[in-house]
Amino acid sequence: MIKKILVSQPKPASEKSPYFEIQAKHDVEFVFHPFIKIEGLSSLEFRQQKIKILDYTAIVFNSRHAVDFFFTLCKELRVSLPEDMRYYALTEAISLYIQKYVVYRKRKAFFGKTGKWEDLVEVMAKHKTEKYLVPLSDVHSDEVARTLDAKKLHHRECVMYRTVSNAFPDDLQLDCDMLVLFTPAGVESLLKNFPDFEQGDMKLACFGPSTKKALEEAGLRVDIAAPTAEARSMPAAIEQYIMAHS
Repeated sequence: MIKKILVSQPKPASEKSPYFEIQAKHDVEFVFHPFIKIEGLSSLEFRQQKIKILDYTAIVFNSRHAVDFFFTLCKELRVSLPEDMRYYALTEAISLYIQKYVVYRKRKAFFGKTGKWEDLVEVMAKHKTEKYLVPLSDVHSDEVARTLDAKKLHHRECVMYRTVSNAFPDDLQLDCDMLVLFTPAGVESLLKNFPDFEQGDMKLACFGPSTKKALEEAGLRVDIAAPTAEARSMPAAIEQYIMAHS
Protein backbone atom coordinates (compact mmCIF):
# COMPACT_ATOMS: atom_id res chain seq x y z
CA MET A 1 0.00 0.00 0.00
CA ILE A 2 1.40 3.36 -1.05
CA LYS A 3 0.73 6.06 1.56
CA LYS A 4 3.77 8.38 1.49
CA ILE A 5 5.67 9.46 -1.64
CA LEU A 6 8.92 11.45 -1.64
CA VAL A 7 9.44 13.44 -4.85
CA SER A 8 13.01 14.62 -5.47
CA GLN A 9 11.94 18.04 -6.77
CA PRO A 10 10.86 21.35 -5.22
CA LYS A 11 7.27 21.56 -4.02
CA PRO A 12 5.02 22.80 -6.85
CA ALA A 13 4.04 26.45 -6.52
CA SER A 14 0.50 25.84 -7.74
CA GLU A 15 -2.13 23.92 -5.82
CA LYS A 16 -3.40 22.75 -9.20
CA SER A 17 -0.39 20.48 -9.60
CA PRO A 18 -1.34 16.92 -10.61
CA TYR A 19 0.55 15.69 -7.55
CA PHE A 20 -1.96 17.38 -5.27
CA GLU A 21 -4.84 16.03 -7.35
CA ILE A 22 -3.49 12.51 -6.82
CA GLN A 23 -3.06 13.26 -3.11
CA ALA A 24 -6.73 14.24 -2.78
CA LYS A 25 -8.10 11.39 -4.92
CA HIS A 26 -6.07 8.51 -3.50
CA ASP A 27 -5.41 9.54 0.11
CA VAL A 28 -1.62 9.59 -0.23
CA GLU A 29 0.89 12.11 1.12
CA PHE A 30 3.47 13.79 -1.12
CA VAL A 31 6.70 15.14 0.38
CA PHE A 32 9.01 17.25 -1.78
CA HIS A 33 12.76 17.76 -1.47
CA PRO A 34 15.15 18.46 -4.38
CA PHE A 35 18.02 15.97 -4.40
CA ILE A 36 20.16 18.21 -6.62
CA LYS A 37 20.81 21.91 -7.06
CA ILE A 38 22.38 24.05 -9.75
CA GLU A 39 25.31 26.35 -8.99
CA GLY A 40 27.30 28.66 -11.21
CA LEU A 41 31.02 28.44 -11.87
CA SER A 42 33.20 31.07 -10.28
CA SER A 43 34.88 33.62 -12.53
CA LEU A 44 38.21 31.88 -11.84
CA GLU A 45 36.83 28.50 -12.93
CA PHE A 46 35.35 30.00 -16.06
CA ARG A 47 38.62 31.72 -17.00
CA GLN A 48 40.31 28.31 -17.05
CA GLN A 49 38.32 27.53 -20.19
CA LYS A 50 40.16 30.40 -21.93
CA ILE A 51 37.01 31.86 -23.47
CA LYS A 52 36.52 35.54 -24.16
CA ILE A 53 32.81 36.31 -24.20
CA LEU A 54 33.25 39.40 -26.35
CA ASP A 55 34.81 37.30 -29.11
CA TYR A 56 31.26 36.14 -29.86
CA THR A 57 28.37 37.98 -31.50
CA ALA A 58 25.51 35.82 -30.20
CA ILE A 59 24.68 33.86 -27.04
CA VAL A 60 22.52 30.73 -27.16
CA PHE A 61 20.44 29.75 -24.10
CA ASN A 62 18.80 26.39 -23.47
CA SER A 63 17.35 27.19 -20.01
CA ARG A 64 16.66 29.92 -17.49
CA HIS A 65 19.59 28.62 -15.46
CA ALA A 66 21.86 29.36 -18.42
CA VAL A 67 20.48 32.91 -18.64
CA ASP A 68 20.97 33.60 -14.93
CA PHE A 69 24.47 32.21 -14.70
CA PHE A 70 25.63 33.85 -17.94
CA PHE A 71 24.65 37.37 -16.88
CA THR A 72 25.87 36.80 -13.32
CA LEU A 73 29.23 35.71 -14.66
CA CYS A 74 29.42 38.68 -17.00
CA LYS A 75 28.90 40.95 -14.01
CA GLU A 76 31.64 39.18 -12.01
CA LEU A 77 34.01 39.37 -14.98
CA ARG A 78 33.05 43.00 -15.57
CA VAL A 79 32.14 42.20 -19.15
CA SER A 80 30.06 44.96 -20.70
CA LEU A 81 27.93 43.38 -23.40
CA PRO A 82 27.64 45.43 -26.62
CA GLU A 83 24.31 46.81 -27.78
CA ASP A 84 24.38 44.66 -30.92
CA MET A 85 24.86 41.35 -29.08
CA ARG A 86 22.20 38.88 -30.22
CA TYR A 87 20.45 36.25 -28.12
CA TYR A 88 18.99 32.91 -29.20
CA ALA A 89 16.76 30.80 -26.95
CA LEU A 90 15.44 27.26 -27.14
CA THR A 91 11.88 28.45 -26.33
CA GLU A 92 9.91 31.67 -26.29
CA ALA A 93 9.62 31.45 -22.49
CA ILE A 94 13.42 31.47 -22.16
CA SER A 95 13.62 34.32 -24.67
CA LEU A 96 11.19 36.39 -22.61
CA TYR A 97 13.18 35.58 -19.44
CA ILE A 98 16.24 37.24 -20.97
CA GLN A 99 14.39 40.55 -20.51
CA LYS A 100 15.23 40.26 -16.82
CA TYR A 101 18.74 41.34 -17.86
CA VAL A 102 18.37 42.84 -21.33
CA VAL A 103 16.30 45.72 -22.72
CA TYR A 104 14.73 44.12 -25.78
CA ARG A 105 14.19 47.26 -27.80
CA LYS A 106 17.96 47.76 -27.90
CA ARG A 107 18.87 44.19 -28.78
CA LYS A 108 17.71 41.35 -30.99
CA ALA A 109 16.47 38.00 -29.77
CA PHE A 110 15.40 34.83 -31.58
CA PHE A 111 13.82 31.58 -30.39
CA GLY A 112 12.70 28.19 -31.59
CA LYS A 113 9.05 27.20 -31.74
CA THR A 114 9.17 23.60 -30.58
CA GLY A 115 11.76 23.58 -27.79
CA LYS A 116 14.00 21.25 -29.78
CA TRP A 117 17.57 22.05 -30.78
CA GLU A 118 16.92 21.14 -34.40
CA ASP A 119 14.26 23.84 -34.65
CA LEU A 120 16.40 26.55 -33.05
CA VAL A 121 19.39 25.65 -35.22
CA GLU A 122 17.25 26.21 -38.32
CA VAL A 123 16.74 29.77 -37.07
CA MET A 124 20.44 30.17 -36.29
CA ALA A 125 21.39 28.88 -39.75
CA LYS A 126 19.78 31.97 -41.24
CA HIS A 127 22.53 34.01 -39.56
CA LYS A 128 25.67 32.17 -40.67
CA THR A 129 27.98 35.12 -39.96
CA GLU A 130 27.27 34.94 -36.23
CA LYS A 131 29.82 33.60 -33.78
CA TYR A 132 27.77 31.59 -31.29
CA LEU A 133 28.63 31.00 -27.62
CA VAL A 134 26.54 28.31 -25.92
CA PRO A 135 26.57 28.22 -22.08
CA LEU A 136 25.86 24.70 -20.79
CA SER A 137 25.89 22.58 -17.66
CA ASP A 138 28.87 20.42 -16.77
CA VAL A 139 26.67 17.44 -17.67
CA HIS A 140 25.62 17.65 -21.31
CA SER A 141 25.63 15.58 -24.45
CA ASP A 142 27.36 16.31 -27.75
CA GLU A 143 23.98 16.88 -29.41
CA VAL A 144 24.39 20.66 -29.51
CA ALA A 145 27.85 20.59 -31.06
CA ARG A 146 26.85 17.95 -33.62
CA THR A 147 23.72 19.86 -34.65
CA LEU A 148 25.59 23.15 -35.07
CA ASP A 149 28.45 21.44 -36.91
CA ALA A 150 25.96 19.95 -39.36
CA LYS A 151 24.93 23.49 -40.34
CA LYS A 152 28.57 24.63 -40.49
CA LEU A 153 27.98 27.33 -37.88
CA HIS A 154 30.81 29.04 -35.99
CA HIS A 155 30.24 28.06 -32.36
CA ARG A 156 31.81 27.24 -29.01
CA GLU A 157 30.21 25.46 -26.07
CA CYS A 158 31.28 26.37 -22.55
CA VAL A 159 30.44 25.24 -19.03
CA MET A 160 28.93 27.97 -16.85
CA TYR A 161 27.06 25.96 -14.21
CA ARG A 162 26.98 22.50 -12.69
CA THR A 163 24.69 20.08 -10.93
CA VAL A 164 25.62 19.11 -7.37
CA SER A 165 24.05 17.02 -4.62
CA ASN A 166 21.70 18.87 -2.32
CA ALA A 167 22.14 18.44 1.41
CA PHE A 168 19.35 16.71 3.33
CA PRO A 169 17.93 18.32 6.47
CA ASP A 170 18.35 16.21 9.61
CA ASP A 171 14.60 15.80 9.99
CA LEU A 172 14.11 14.38 6.49
CA GLN A 173 13.96 10.60 6.61
CA LEU A 174 13.59 8.07 3.84
CA ASP A 175 10.50 6.62 5.53
CA CYS A 176 8.43 6.76 2.35
CA ASP A 177 6.69 3.99 0.45
CA MET A 178 7.78 5.42 -2.90
CA LEU A 179 10.75 7.54 -3.97
CA VAL A 180 10.59 9.46 -7.26
CA LEU A 181 13.81 10.36 -9.13
CA PHE A 182 14.28 12.39 -12.31
CA THR A 183 17.99 12.46 -13.19
CA PRO A 184 21.15 10.37 -12.86
CA ALA A 185 22.47 13.18 -10.65
CA GLY A 186 19.50 12.60 -8.35
CA VAL A 187 20.44 8.93 -8.08
CA GLU A 188 24.01 9.94 -7.28
CA SER A 189 22.75 12.33 -4.60
CA LEU A 190 20.62 9.59 -3.03
CA LEU A 191 23.60 7.25 -2.72
CA LYS A 192 25.86 10.06 -1.48
CA ASN A 193 23.47 11.21 1.24
CA PHE A 194 22.42 7.68 2.19
CA PRO A 195 25.48 5.45 1.53
CA ASP A 196 23.84 2.53 3.36
CA PHE A 197 20.57 2.84 1.43
CA GLU A 198 18.66 -0.41 1.12
CA GLN A 199 15.57 -0.42 -1.07
CA GLY A 200 13.65 -3.24 0.57
CA ASP A 201 9.91 -2.80 -0.09
CA MET A 202 10.29 0.84 -1.13
CA LYS A 203 9.09 1.47 -4.67
CA LEU A 204 11.43 3.45 -6.92
CA ALA A 205 9.93 5.56 -9.71
CA CYS A 206 12.06 7.27 -12.32
CA PHE A 207 11.69 9.55 -15.31
CA GLY A 208 13.75 9.01 -18.44
CA PRO A 209 15.95 6.16 -19.66
CA SER A 210 19.17 7.66 -18.29
CA THR A 211 17.73 7.79 -14.76
CA LYS A 212 16.49 4.21 -15.08
CA LYS A 213 19.94 3.11 -16.23
CA ALA A 214 21.62 4.87 -13.29
CA LEU A 215 19.33 3.12 -10.81
CA GLU A 216 19.89 -0.29 -12.37
CA GLU A 217 23.66 0.22 -12.47
CA ALA A 218 23.48 1.00 -8.75
CA GLY A 219 21.84 -2.38 -8.24
CA LEU A 220 18.42 -0.94 -7.41
CA ARG A 221 15.01 -2.14 -8.58
CA VAL A 222 12.95 0.15 -10.81
CA ASP A 223 9.24 -0.29 -10.08
CA ILE A 224 7.86 2.58 -12.17
CA ALA A 225 9.44 4.06 -15.29
CA ALA A 226 8.09 7.00 -17.27
CA PRO A 227 7.35 8.21 -19.82
CA THR A 228 5.41 5.42 -21.50
CA ALA A 229 2.71 5.36 -24.15
CA GLU A 230 0.13 5.06 -21.39
CA ALA A 231 1.71 7.57 -18.98
CA ARG A 232 3.53 10.48 -20.56
CA SER A 233 4.27 12.22 -17.24
CA MET A 234 5.58 11.13 -13.85
CA PRO A 235 2.32 11.99 -12.01
CA ALA A 236 0.37 9.93 -14.55
CA ALA A 237 2.69 6.96 -14.06
CA ILE A 238 2.41 7.23 -10.27
CA GLU A 239 -1.39 7.37 -10.37
CA GLN A 240 -1.47 4.43 -12.76
CA TYR A 241 0.62 2.39 -10.32
CA ILE A 242 -1.50 3.37 -7.30
CA MET A 243 -4.71 2.39 -9.06
CA ALA A 244 -3.26 -0.94 -10.17
CA HIS A 245 -2.05 -1.83 -6.67
CA SER A 246 -4.78 -0.44 -4.43
